[in-house]
Amino acid sequence: MSDTTVVPASHERARTSAPTLEDVAREAGVSLATASRALNGSTRKVADSYRERVEAAALRLGYTANLSAQATARGTSAVVALLVADIADPYFGQLAAGVARGADEAGLIVTISITERSLERELRLVRALRGQRPRALILAASRSDDSSAPELQAELDALAAAGGRIVALGPGAGEVRSVLVDNRSGARALGAALAARGYRRAIVLAADEGVRTSDERIAGFDAGFTSGGGSIDRIYRDGFTREGGHALMQQALRDGVEPGTLVFGVSDVVAIGGLVAIREAGRTVGDDIAVAGFDDIPASRDLTPALTTVHVPLEDVGYEALRAAVDNDWHPDAVVTQLDVRMRESTPDRS
Repeated sequence: MSDTTVVPASHERARTSAPTLEDVAREAGVSLATASRALNGSTRKVADSYRERVEAAALRLGYTANLSAQATARGTSAVVALLVADIADPYFGQLAAGVARGADEAGLIVTISITERSLERELRLVRALRGQRPRALILAASRSDDSSAPELQAELDALAAAGGRIVALGPGAGEVRSVLVDNRSGARALGAALAARGYRRAIVLAADEGVRTSDERIAGFDAGFTSGGGSIDRIYRDGFTREGGHALMQQALRDGVEPGTLVFGVSDVVAIGGLVAIREAGRTVGDDIAVAGFDDIPASRDLTPALTTVHVPLEDVGYEALRAAVDNDWHPDAVVTQLDVRMRESTPDRS
C-alpha cells in the first residue's frame, strides 16, 4: 500500500490560486452581495460589523479586488484621476489634499498626473487615462486658451461618453462640470485694499499671457487698484513658478524700482520668488518695496515679513471638485467659495 497522500484537485486549486470574493464571503460568513458591497465601493451602506468582518477575512486570505474586471463590468473603475500642473507647488498640493479627502469618503482611489502646463503632455495623459476608465477626471492644472483645443476636447468628450465624469477648476466645455474660483473679485478686493493703504504705483509679476488664472487676477487687481487712485506701471510675464517670479523681479530691478512701489505676484509662489530677488539685490521688503501675492499657501504666513495675500480655501476647492465628480445632483450654484484679503507686514500702511 502506498504512503503517498493524494490531494484532491479542488483543494489544490484553493491552495495555489488567488482567493476569490466567494472565498472572502464564505470566510466572513456573509452573502456574496454583502462582501461585494463592503469591498467594492458600493453606494449601498453595509453595517460596520459586517464590513469589519469582510475586511478582516479579505486580509487573512490575501484577497484584493480585481480593478480591471470591475472597470469592465461597470464601465468605469473606482479611480479618480487628478491632473495638476506642478506637484511641487503648494497650491496643487492643497487641492490634492481636498480631492483625497473626498475620495476617501466615497471609497475611491486618487491618481495624480503632472501636465507641466503643456497642452501636448495633457493630451497624452488624458488619452492614456481614458483607456483606464477612471470614474472621473479632475483637471486642476491652470487652464489656458489652449485648454479648449479640439484634440483635447475630443478626448474629454470620448471619456465622458464612456461614463467618466469630467470636472475642471475653471470654465469648461461639453460635458465638463466647472468648479469656479472668483479670482477676479479676489484680486479686485486686494487691489482696492492696497490702494487704500496709500500705494499708487505697482509692478505685476505674472504668468504667460493666455493662462486664465493669471489673466483674471491681473484684470481684477488692475480694476481695484486703479479705482483707488493707483496705476500699474509694468507687467512682467514668465512661468507660474517661484523661479519665474525670481527672474521677473530681477528684470524689474534692472529696469529700476522706486521706493514705495508695490509688487503684486499673481500667486504666492511667484511673489515669494520676487521677494527673494528683492533681498538679494540689497533692497528691503516692506518699507522699500512692498510685495503681495495670491492663494495664502502656508509658507506665506511663515515669511519675514509675512506676505499680504488673498486667502483661497484650496482644500475645500479640491473637496468640492471631488463632490462634483461623484454627486449626480451636484450643482455649481450651490457652491460659494469665499476669498478674503489677508493684510500682513509685507505691505505696511503708507496712507
